[in-house]
Amino acid sequence: MTTPVPAGGFPPPSDLVELPLDEVYRWLEPGPVVLMTTRQGSRANVMTLSWHMMVEFVPPRFACVISDADHSAKALNATGECVIAVPAAGLLDRVVAVGNSSGRSEDKFAEFALTPLSADAVGAPLIGECLVDLEAKVIDASLADRYGIRVLEVVRAWRNPTIADTRTVHHRGHGVFSVDGATVQTASQMP
Repeated sequence: MTTPVPAGGFPPPSDLVELPLDEVYRWLEPGPVVLMTTRQGSRANVMTLSWHMMVEFVPPRFACVISDADHSAKALNATGECVIAVPAAGLLDRVVAVGNSSGRSEDKFAEFALTPLSADAVGAPLIGECLVDLEAKVIDASLADRYGIRVLEVVRAWRNPTIADTRTVHHRGHGVFSVDGATVQTASQMP
């Protein structure tokens, strides 16, 4: 069945380093498939999410679409908080498996060997195997009933420096994904 969250929470994120909030957009702007964790009471869940976009740099804010039919929507609506975890391409099989299962009937952390770690500002867990974990709070859900859109603000951010391959995956529909290619740097024109 499901493994309850220990009363004391999750193990601490010992391998993670804090990511400056003004760098959050660099991880979400390219539109990677992400994992969203929630926690309601002692029950944590994780879902796959690919419909999201940045809406502000600092403080980092993003919009995402989460159907109320998704099991995670209930916890997100109740708590107003979650973690957005950016997986590397090497986790693609697990990311797809998470997306093709329901937290209503299984503990997806245990089922897909994902390590929940304690977050600092939200009750939802970080995911130890991900490149980046973003602790976020819902700041606007006025379009949730009509379109499933919620706007979230990242309040803490973490990067896992132990993951060498930082390529992310992007959903192209019908089970087709692309993986990041070469990275090219140019002189920034942003203020």
